[in-house]
Amino acid sequence: MSKVTIRRKAISKARHTIYLDHYPPIYNPYTGKLQRTEYLKLYTFDKPSNSAERLHNKETSNLVEYIRASRQIDIQNRRFGFLSDGTRDSSFIEHFRTFTIKKQRSDSDNHAMALRYFIAFGGEDIKLSDLNDFLCEDYKNFLLSGPGISRREKAISKNTAVNYFAKFRSVLKEVFKRGLIDVDLYKIVLPIKPKETHRDRLEIEEFQRLASTPSSSDLMKRAALFSGLTGLRFSDVQALTYSNIKGVPSRYYLQYIQDKTENAEVLPISDQAIQLIGKRGEPQQLVFDNLKYSNLKPFFVSWLSRAGVYKNITFHSFRHTYATLQLEYGTDIFTLSKLLGHKSLKSTQVYAKIVDKKKTEAAGRIVLDLECL
Repeated sequence: MSKVTIRRKAISKARHTIYLDHYPPIYNPYTGKLQRTEYLKLYTFDKPSNSAERLHNKETSNLVEYIRASRQIDIQNRRFGFLSDGTRDSSFIEHFRTFTIKKQRSDSDNHAMALRYFIAFGGEDIKLSDLNDFLCEDYKNFLLSGPGISRREKAISKNTAVNYFAKFRSVLKEVFKRGLIDVDLYKIVLPIKPKETHRDRLEIEEFQRLASTPSSSDLMKRAALFSGLTGLRFSDVQALTYSNIKGVPSRYYLQYIQDKTENAEVLPISDQAIQLIGKRGEPQQLVFDNLKYSNLKPFFVSWLSRAGVYKNITFHSFRHTYATLQLEYGTDIFTLSKLLGHKSLKSTQVYAKIVDKKKTEAAGRIVLDLECL
């Protein structure tokens, strides 16, 4: 283990600068190099000529000894934040903002709102060094209080709080992964448990009705139907390029990186899904070019109304539709889990709860003679 020693070096005829000598040298995780010297930007007078200079020397010596002892403990516990050269004092908000910009191809509206709510909670001045589990729990409670920060000051639901806090935790995961904080707060701070809700999805008849109904946007209609035939999330549909499409008729598949999990996926798709793509473009060209999340809500209101489908259907509902129809048509839950790109079977079992044939059959077993009514 490295030993920390106080050293002095003359910087003038009257003063010495003070630094710490780490021996053997310690590995700096921020530069990737071994580091032996740590300058403290402190000095003492060689021959103090008055009481102020003598007091300065005494207080500086006490401070340096405190720093030396702290460094020794930090090294023993493998905490190297003191080597970050000011990185820990950089703005967490800027890292959050950068993360939001990186995600602008997916549900950027949600990421942008998550950032707005965090700024409403803590302001623009929160630094990386300010992050700890207490601050995270305070932010969680702030979201759960349902604050409204929009012009209408409409309170947010619990599941919206779940969503925004999940985005915040993703940023925590990112800054820890990059070595900008010492503690993995993503693992320490638990997510908000979502409120169980009914997931709206389409019956096959409704799905067909939408496919047959004219819409105001061919692009958004094809993208939604494509999600219903493949189970892809909006972010993956939006990022899909022609280079991701492989195979031949009856054996087409997508080879892509899933946006949410960053896992490499191979997903078999039907010839009908290929039909929705239309004429093949250049390899790096987006299949659904200019598809924007912010345009979906008014489009769905119009399209669903024309089709006579009176449900709260969003783009993600088409993924739910894909999952439930697969189960209804006999696909086993293990295969479905792979098709959906789930990391855990537990995520897929939610759909098995929706499609419970035994419950449906049981509901019709008790029969009365109602002719007398």
